[in-house]
Amino acid sequence: MILTVTLNAALDVTYRIDRLRPQGSNRVRAAAERAGGKGVNVSRVLHALGHPSVVTGLVGGLTGQAIRAELAAAGLTDRMLPIAGESRRTVAVVEENIGDTTILLEPGPVVEVEEWARFLDHFDELLPEATAVVLSGSLPRGVPDDAYACLLGLAHARGVPAVLDADGTALRAGLPVGPALIKPNADELASATGLTDPAAAARALRAAGAGAVVASLGADGLIAVTPQGSWRARPPERLAGNPTGAGDAAVAALTLGLVTGAPWPDRLAEAVALSAAAVAAPLAGDFDPDVHRALRPRVDVQPFAPFAAEEFNPCP
Repeated sequence: MILTVTLNAALDVTYRIDRLRPQGSNRVRAAAERAGGKGVNVSRVLHALGHPSVVTGLVGGLTGQAIRAELAAAGLTDRMLPIAGESRRTVAVVEENIGDTTILLEPGPVVEVEEWARFLDHFDELLPEATAVVLSGSLPRGVPDDAYACLLGLAHARGVPAVLDADGTALRAGLPVGPALIKPNADELASATGLTDPAAAARALRAAGAGAVVASLGADGLIAVTPQGSWRARPPERLAGNPTGAGDAAVAALTLGLVTGAPWPDRLAEAVALSAAAVAAPLAGDFDPDVHRALRPRVDVQPFAPFAAEEFNPCP
């Protein structure tokens, strides 16, 4: 079982329109609501692939009730912890004529100190069931900046490998604890290290404590810096669609590879194919299985030569 953690869970609202007209009225052609947040999206992909997972995190209020009801309807195992604050919503406006997406993100609830302490105990109780943990997404207000570092420490004490998909202070604080894998994107790499070259930045983050670094370069695929070597994985073609959730699909594939011990080139090819298939699907957390099957054998994975990472301080 893979345990996914979504501390700032959301109710994702998707509006599909022909073309967004700022300062004007926009007629919505279709609308959908579903439980969201990066960890939830990872669990959806794992569920579709037939791998068991458990969703945990913090939810509250009427929006939290709607999140839990949708998780149940989707067949996802829910071990969310209720809190007093109201969970957030996100709104994605998809322009179908041009394939662009505009996303609005609510801030989410304020988590009380006692609620965070209860979640730490709750998370620790779930760890014996887990073969791996995914910690991903933004932190709600009230949760300490080192929240993921605390959870990583609990997982490490239980011998459970953890994948961290975060940015900013939450990422930097988690590095010294030694996550098995981190998956930043290009902007997060640059922000965390001050380095503009993705390969150099990935190597710097690995030197700072990450077991492996897989960095998303959007439509250009992934780069990976691991103990076994470094690779660049490219999709065979670019797909138009909704990129929301594409990174989460990649995390699902990489975590499965971590659990099964698949060779790194296979993990990366699967991550790129699933990520592209998620872009082709209408909603975050879904992927197009036909696109996945078609792209998987065509992903190009090539090693690149190692070089010394530039020095950087993860906790300035």
